[in-house]
Amino acid sequence: MSVITIAREGKIAVITVDNPPVNALSQAVRQGLLDAVAALDDDPDVSAVVLVCAGRTFIAGADVNEFGKPPQPPHLPDVVSAIELAAKPWITAIHGSALGGGFEIALGCRFRLAAPEASVGLPEVTLGIVPGAGGTVRTLRLAGVEVAVDLVTTGKPVRAPRAMELGLIDRIVEGDLRSGVIAFAEDLDDELPLPISLRATPSVPETFWENAEVAISKRAKGEMAPLRALACLRRATETDFASAMQFERATFLELRASEQAAALRHVFFAERAAPRPVALKGIEARPLRNAAVIGGGTMGAGIAAALRDAGLPVVLIERDDAAVERGFANLKAIFDGAVKRGRLTEATAEARLAGVTGSTDYAALADTDLVIEAVFEELSVKRQVFAELGRVCRADAVLATNTSYLDPRDIAEDLPHPGRFIGLHFFSPANIMKLLEIAPTPETDAATLATGFALARLLGKVPVRAGICEGFIGNRILKRYRAEAEALVRQGVSIADVDAAMRAFGFAMGPFEAQDLGGLDIAFLQREGARAAGRDVPETLGDILVRAGRKGQKTGGGWYDYEAGDRRPLPSQDVDQLLRDQIKPGAALDAAAIADRLVGAMAREGEAILAEGIAERPSDIDLAEIHGYGFPRWRGGPMFFTLAGG
Repeated sequence: MSVITIAREGKIAVITVDNPPVNALSQAVRQGLLDAVAALDDDPDVSAVVLVCAGRTFIAGADVNEFGKPPQPPHLPDVVSAIELAAKPWITAIHGSALGGGFEIALGCRFRLAAPEASVGLPEVTLGIVPGAGGTVRTLRLAGVEVAVDLVTTGKPVRAPRAMELGLIDRIVEGDLRSGVIAFAEDLDDELPLPISLRATPSVPETFWENAEVAISKRAKGEMAPLRALACLRRATETDFASAMQFERATFLELRASEQAAALRHVFFAERAAPRPVALKGIEARPLRNAAVIGGGTMGAGIAAALRDAGLPVVLIERDDAAVERGFANLKAIFDGAVKRGRLTEATAEARLAGVTGSTDYAALADTDLVIEAVFEELSVKRQVFAELGRVCRADAVLATNTSYLDPRDIAEDLPHPGRFIGLHFFSPANIMKLLEIAPTPETDAATLATGFALARLLGKVPVRAGICEGFIGNRILKRYRAEAEALVRQGVSIADVDAAMRAFGFAMGPFEAQDLGGLDIAFLQREGARAAGRDVPETLGDILVRAGRKGQKTGGGWYDYEAGDRRPLPSQDVDQLLRDQIKPGAALDAAAIADRLVGAMAREGEAILAEGIAERPSDIDLAEIHGYGFPRWRGGPMFFTLAGG
């Protein structure tokens, strides 16, 4: 079956791309489009060409099967140029997503029409590259420098209504897209707009580029592609079209062979595979028509908000009416915050909150499909919750615990129908953070496990299957990471130098800054609980600080001092005094050596996790660290980074 077909509607030729599942720009698609240009240019009965796509989307980008391989002719820049300079005007009909090379094809067309729900974008920087077929050079000629810089350096797509406001598309077609675009093509007159390559290049003050570089450098945190994309855009305003295209293509080819691009491709494929594990192929998930959350604290409210964002009605259970009210207040604060940031309208926020029912009676859960427990991290409390759930819930309802450190097998002890029980470890804030660790017990049945992955897809989260151990995957590695950071401090490396090194590596915060933000007392209480249970848990530097009343920003001091109303960490003489006897003067380490120590410790713990069967693949560990703990995406995760030689 051909991936390119041509039909006739009077004097309009309609080209259909049909390359499931996302009409990727394979070599066959590129060749077919190039052949179509030649054939239709020679056809005197054709006045215009309409480009449409079959299936659920327009051309959604490059063919992932060609990633990392030498490009095969015809090359995309030549295809786009042929479309743009064709004797017959091409009009593109965009539905679904026109991304990357797909949008570059659209830029080659004389007109771009789209369905209302369509989106367009140039996401190449998210793969460590830049557009390579004129995306930078044409976009600024079409929509201006400011629009082009935002679109290209962030990689974020925009919906059709906004794209039209920005000048990226020409018209939105209500109703049937194909017939609407054909009607548009039939009404064309002889006065066509210039091909984008022949349009004037906009100019901006020199200070614009300087300011943009500062802003992007701050946002990118060491990632190369956004700044290289900016350089392509700047070059496109300073030279002719052909020279700018050469510069863009050379940059694209250079970056495609870079370590960062390899790391981002690794993450892309890992994320692509994560929601649908091969082992669950053919296993049907249980229905997810409604849900309940037990506990309305910070975590419970975040989980409830995530469920409501996905459209599920939610029952929120708390121990008394006052706690229900606090839970609703926590939920309202989440939705109000989304309104302030422009993510929700007030009406949508009200509807989200209205979809939550509060109760103190577990009987309200008699017909609930999914119940997620998010109460205090105390085994006896969680067991009481599941005793009630086992009494009132349907035998096929999925019952999940959000425990971070407790053994799910202990929590589910004596639960009727244990096959429906599973660990679902969300990360705070649960409505924002992407990682979801899915921890089945030996009794968890396949349908329940499949339901956990189906929930992740519904919530837009990245699922990682985790075996049962203290901290599962993510928190176990976090513990090792923090221990190695403390070991460096004991050897004489300053707290500030450790944090600075990890920021330079690409983390938003260093390990000590992050602990101050979250609170040192959380991990301290876990260690104290283990000690009370008779386990041998060595004293940490963090324990010394907590016992001195230094729990982090919330107490005005942790590893650093903080002034009232100011989150900036300040070196602390009190900490120096408290830890003085624990620190031995050592040789100075540079930032790279510090990062190597800490990332190496993470990777070694990851290797142990793999050896024990806690994680199934190194990529699962990488996804956990990237989406749960802020590991820089463009470094690929600790396992990829270490295996790639750093």
